[in-house]
Amino acid sequence: MTVPGTPRGVSRAGEAEFPVVGPRSPCPCGSGRRYKACHGVRRRPAPVLRPFAGRVDEPDLVALRELVPSATAPLKLSAGYLADHPEHADRSIVLGTMLPQAVPAIVRENGEVLLAMQTGVPSDDAGADIARALLAALAAQPAGPVVPPRAPAGGARADDTQPGPTLLDILDPAPLDITVHAGFTWWIPASEDGGGPAPEVAAALERANAAVVPTARLTSVDAAYWCRPGERAHLRWVQAYAEEPLLDALARLAAAGCLTVGDGSRFVGSFRADGLVVPVWDLAPGADADSCEEPASELRVRLEHAVADRTPLDPSQRRMRAGVVGRTLTLR
Repeated sequence: MTVPGTPRGVSRAGEAEFPVVGPRSPCPCGSGRRYKACHGVRRRPAPVLRPFAGRVDEPDLVALRELVPSATAPLKLSAGYLADHPEHADRSIVLGTMLPQAVPAIVRENGEVLLAMQTGVPSDDAGADIARALLAALAAQPAGPVVPPRAPAGGARADDTQPGPTLLDILDPAPLDITVHAGFTWWIPASEDGGGPAPEVAAALERANAAVVPTARLTSVDAAYWCRPGERAHLRWVQAYAEEPLLDALARLAAAGCLTVGDGSRFVGSFRADGLVVPVWDLAPGADADSCEEPASELRVRLEHAVADRTPLDPSQRRMRAGVVGRTLTLR
């Protein structure tokens, strides 16, 4: 269930909204700088803190953009968009984590669109960039990469002063059906003659595959991903809850000794990504994704109850909360 984010203040038209803060307060973007020295500077456009807000699968979209090396999900266009553009009704669209050379989109010879969550162009609004890349790909001729022009600051289109369509406007609201891959073979379309890719393409694919961290998506809970970047495995779980109630809940569970995902696991901290908090656990040696399923499902129930508990934290819980906050970093 999607839980509303933190309250936001009023901003100028076309700009992202920030919580109301004083000039000497910490900047809401999480940089650690004072607001007046960071996004309080008028010349610097404010980033959209939650670029995928409004989607029921917002946590998974954040994971595909920030955590998962290789994954795909078929996309469906919204009924409203297709009513205005019936010519795109039969287009095949695949959302992926990253494409070759970090391009935003590719149109294959058969017209299929590959759309990337991870690109080489940083932006103040990742959701708007992805939506713009999809529209550009739908309008492009096969075959080749699609790199749409970057929008002006504030999200307006180059041809007028109004923001362009968003992912909420373009995509069907149903949650993504995500498949995590061990490599990037999905980059290469199936050959009609059964032959393999050209040698240079095969070499590039081999290099990309070698860099993939083993990753699996849990099925018992949403937006939780097991990974093994080294000798020890971790669980990274993107949470849809607002930050303050979530940090309180994590503190309650930590104080009770039940902030775990199985025997031998250890909560090691969390980070903020695209406006959501992502708790991280070290897992017991040898723990695989399957071994996390039941403990994660049980933790989800405990977490729901802890978030719903709005009683003041006791001294032990407050100490735990300070430790949780101190181990929370922001991805930039």
